[in-house]
Amino acid sequence: MGRIRPRFIKRAATEVVEKYRHDLSTDYEENREFLREVLEVPSQTVKNRIVGYVTTIMKKEERAKLA
Repeated sequence: MGRIRPRFIKRAATEVVEKYRHDLSTDYEENREFLREVLEVPSQTVKNRIVGYVTTIMKKEERAKLA
């Protein structure tokens, strides 16, 4: 089983996906580079967790399109 993400991580990631959906991909590294310019989060750990959840959301959407 995976780790449960806090609500603020999910909320931030959802807002980022809604706003920048066309600029995001299913690749973590690409999303990290893009969000480094967009997000202003003081903590590197929190930023990486947001990017990880954004990537997860994008992968889920891609799988839903294929199904």
